[in-house]
Amino acid sequence: MKKIMAACVLSALVGCAAPQPQCVDNVCSIFKEYPKWYWATQDVEKKWGVPIAVQMAFIHQESRFVAKARPERTKLLWIIPWRRPSTAVGYTQALDETWDDYKVKTHHSSAKRTNFKDAVDFIGWYVNTANRKLHISKNNAYALYLAYHEGMGGYKKKTYLKKPWLIKVAHKVSRRKSIYQRQLQAGRAQLKRRHWWNFS
Repeated sequence: MKKIMAACVLSALVGCAAPQPQCVDNVCSIFKEYPKWYWATQDVEKKWGVPIAVQMAFIHQESRFVAKARPERTKLLWIIPWRRPSTAVGYTQALDETWDDYKVKTHHSSAKRTNFKDAVDFIGWYVNTANRKLHISKNNAYALYLAYHEGMGGYKKKTYLKKPWLIKVAHKVSRRKSIYQRQLQAGRAQLKRRHWWNFS
């Protein structure tokens, strides 16, 4: 009996983080595999006014939809695994400080970076803040990603102008948003609708 219970607990823990979707380049394929992700992004779109394609483009860039993604460790003496370059974790690669700020501002103390629903809500909150403070359109994935990467203060100071690689990445995110948007327009009718008992 103890072995069975232990196996059940282990299974539950493993199941907490969904495996990476099979096809991360097609948003409809992702949502067919994980319908609850679609419903979560719909909630964020309604709550924060952030398009689903923007939310998903951010996560595609930051983690490729890997729940427990983290930056690779640096190497000591070019061989020994050492410290990680930042505290970024999860779908959105949010830093400890930014995530803590989100939890305080939204009164969501139990939010986890490895939980997809919490992750997209974080993106919604951040984009909404950028829209309010920096007057960036919620549909402008390029500028929003620059603000996301550099922070509100960095964006105001235009620190990204000294980072050509980051500007390329922001354009990449913008293109991904457009691709996801077209895919949603073409395949949204085929996505699984939410039942009344899944509105919690």
